[in-house]
Amino acid sequence: MEFSIKGGDLSKLKTDCVIVGIFDSKKLSKSAQVLDKATKGALTTAAASGDISGKTGSTLLLQSLAGIAAQRVLLVGCGAEKDYGNKVFAAALGAAFKSLKSTGATDVTIPLETSFSASDLAWKAEQAACLAIDGAYRFNQMKSKPNDKNVGKAVTFHLDGSANEKALKAAIKRGEAVGEGMSLTKDLGNLPPNIATPTYLANTAKDLAKAYKFKCTVLEKKDMEKLGMNTLLSVSKASYQPPKFIVLEHNGGKKGAAPVVLVGKGITFDTGGISLKPGAEMDEMKYDMQGAGSMLGVMKTVGMLKLPLNVVMLVPTCENMPGGNATRPGDIIKSMNGITVEILNTDAEGRLILCDALTYAERFKPAAVVDAATLTGAMVIALGHVTTGLFANDDKLATELVDAGKAANDAAWQLPMGPEYDEGLKSNFADIPNIASRAGGSITAACFLGRFTKSYKWAHLDIAGTAWKSGAEKGATGRPVPLLANFLFKRAGI
Repeated sequence: MEFSIKGGDLSKLKTDCVIVGIFDSKKLSKSAQVLDKATKGALTTAAASGDISGKTGSTLLLQSLAGIAAQRVLLVGCGAEKDYGNKVFAAALGAAFKSLKSTGATDVTIPLETSFSASDLAWKAEQAACLAIDGAYRFNQMKSKPNDKNVGKAVTFHLDGSANEKALKAAIKRGEAVGEGMSLTKDLGNLPPNIATPTYLANTAKDLAKAYKFKCTVLEKKDMEKLGMNTLLSVSKASYQPPKFIVLEHNGGKKGAAPVVLVGKGITFDTGGISLKPGAEMDEMKYDMQGAGSMLGVMKTVGMLKLPLNVVMLVPTCENMPGGNATRPGDIIKSMNGITVEILNTDAEGRLILCDALTYAERFKPAAVVDAATLTGAMVIALGHVTTGLFANDDKLATELVDAGKAANDAAWQLPMGPEYDEGLKSNFADIPNIASRAGGSITAACFLGRFTKSYKWAHLDIAGTAWKSGAEKGATGRPVPLLANFLFKRAGI
């Protein structure tokens, strides 16, 4: 997708579609008023007709209006004027791009009104670039006759006055990089599990390394055996797909500076193993690698921006299948750091592959470690599909991530941890079990991971509720790429 910035008279700008706002009072935004004047009140008349409520996200497409060069005008509702802010802007623009999917518009203009503060203007430009790529996203490569119609090709940002064009271009570049990272994450999640195997993820990492000059290391089964990654290997035992442990290193910061380490759960298909899941909606378990998918997406963002920060990505990846060689409930496995784990439920496998990865992270002497995993169904019950669950052993790191989520419009919320919850991890036969009681399941899962993160600052993102959508809009969401990217941007000072 191509992005550009233009000034001049908005009514004379040639474009397939210009997006402008309307409030629920039927008052037009400043840019909409410019077009309304040029069309002798056509937008006011359309608003008065009752065809658009002005409620946030409502839309009305107007075509071939006399007096302007744009082929279409898309009116998008912005809610109450007193409540209008960054969050409403993002929601309205997201709805606008969704609406445009059913049109032939491939060249879209977004007015950026310079009455906003410089920081708000840059934020809006960054969000708009990301939302444009997100709105144009299609996953149709598995169809025999892909429909590539209406995929966005160009977005023009129109300015109604003077602005810091250099800062806006930098913001658009950030938004583009986040959007492209999200697209990769969504592709990996949406691909079927017979294609998006552990080997496929490893090859994706190699492609990123080649494109962006990362250092890539892929550990094979024999390498993991030498390291004692027994909990990871226990999950993969019944699968014909070989497990992989993927390491990507971006050395964009000062030489020797402690890196941020990103860890992503990469279960490319999860049957539950011997503790077999119900058959209904089991197809969605191809998304159980979206922790890994999001980390690969973030690394694409890092590479596109040549981020001035040292970043390491670790992805443990395998399948969790039933079979004669599968790990059983009751088995006891020694993890990489020597802690023994009693397997009470083979469907609690994500924490088993992550605990060895979190132990491996120690060798990088990290400034911070952040993992992302579709870890617990309990997270969906707790926070639904709106907010990512956040756990941490360091409150400052947790605050950084929460603030990054707010800035990126990709919300996370910190949940408690502590000895009261950790007490639930008791086994008569091993150091710890891989599950505790049903109560507070997301918290005790985080406490399990916390046993392996004592030597560094660590945070865990449980994305089980936010990484994908079910139903008519089934598919990967690309979250939490925006949150993690913004977190890294702040650490890198860009």
